[in-house]
Amino acid sequence: MSNSTDTKDENPWYADGLRFRCTGCGDCCTGAPGYIWVNQAEIDALAEHLGISSDAFESKYVRKIGIRRSLHELPGSYDCVLFDAETRKCTVYEARPRQCRTWPFWNSNVRTEKTWAETCEVCPGSGKGKLYQLEEIEKQVAIVKV
Repeated sequence: MSNSTDTKDENPWYADGLRFRCTGCGDCCTGAPGYIWVNQAEIDALAEHLGISSDAFESKYVRKIGIRRSLHELPGSYDCVLFDAETRKCTVYEARPRQCRTWPFWNSNVRTEKTWAETCEVCPGSGKGKLYQLEEIEKQVAIVKV
């Protein structure tokens, strides 16, 4: 059995699918420091959702990392700047970036059975709930590389 998602001749280790059900815990919006990558279309959609200009949104919520852009994290907690710690909810859920929409089906999470097991340890909905088929998982993995 292959541990790679890149091998064309063999099915990936998760060929029989993976389970996921979002519990709404907010843990994927918090934790260790990292990046929440956004592109211009996402910035525009988030700005529209909040009723502000794209320039104002970018000035307030976005940081440049080389040539890429990422949402700010709150100092000290590393929570996403758009996460409400009191309600444990995303304040822009309907317009959330593709990186957030594709969790937990990131290449870094499904690379091996071990990385998936580690994802299941930190995300209470991973490994439970709806069975996602191979085609849907690979579609999600292809959207953004994280």
